[in-house]
Amino acid sequence: MAVAAPSPIELRRRAEQLAAGYPALQAEAERVAAIVAQGVHGRRRPGQGETFWQYRNYQPSDAATQIDWRRSARGDQVYIRENEWEAANTVYFWRDGSDGMNWSSSKKYPTKQNRATVLCMAMTSLLMRAGERCAVMGESERPRSGRIGQERISRTLALTEGPTRNLDADIPAYARLVIASDFLEPPEVWRERLARLSGRPAKGVLLHIIDPAEREFPFKGRVQLRIPGLSKLEPILVGRAERAREDYQAKFIAHCEMLDRTASRLGWPIIRHYTDKPANAALTALYTAMAGSQL
Repeated sequence: MAVAAPSPIELRRRAEQLAAGYPALQAEAERVAAIVAQGVHGRRRPGQGETFWQYRNYQPSDAATQIDWRRSARGDQVYIRENEWEAANTVYFWRDGSDGMNWSSSKKYPTKQNRATVLCMAMTSLLMRAGERCAVMGESERPRSGRIGQERISRTLALTEGPTRNLDADIPAYARLVIASDFLEPPEVWRERLARLSGRPAKGVLLHIIDPAEREFPFKGRVQLRIPGLSKLEPILVGRAERAREDYQAKFIAHCEMLDRTASRLGWPIIRHYTDKPANAALTALYTAMAGSQL
């Protein structure tokens, strides 16, 4: 039996529902990026380019062709003229859109998906201010820069469903990635995914988003646990939740350690962020990790 196509009014209603949270997320991302931008140094560094950056003192390892003789003639010190590195990179973002990400243990905290979206938006803001180009993996948007580019990438981040198939999208060799997820799937699944990305070759940073209840297991008494997105399955019944807390926490720590080992072997830094903590701390750590990777 054929299913009737949705009316234009229904399509518009769905679109408005999808876009409803975008302005608030964008505003929060801008606020977080502004705070962090005041406390981190720019990504300027010496390298191949035509724009003058700075003079520095001559060192024995420097070639004579690097000496700026005109500047050196003004005094007794020999100076090297350095230009600014100008090779803009493309940084691709993937924000997990699985059912488990759209969850929060308390109304006081954002969902993991919203916090991941805000951090990715804020990161694009910082990167684009430094002249980098950004894109969302698996979406049709080409890499962009500038203010208009930032708004388009932010909108895509807010609305993308974030399917795992997007991790197999075509990206240029040596592109840099930001992978934002709760990483609750088995470690071997992520080991295969990250190995596949590293083999392209590509490298980046993992942004591990965690709700505090996932770390602490604060439940007491008789508790029913449901798997997000699988409401038809019978819930898991825990008779005395506090008795299971110690075992749960040990398994959660072991899960994180296995993910850490996988990332370390592949050279991917992990930024671990809890949704009950300020977003700007995670953004600072993420930005520093990207800069440390010589992006």
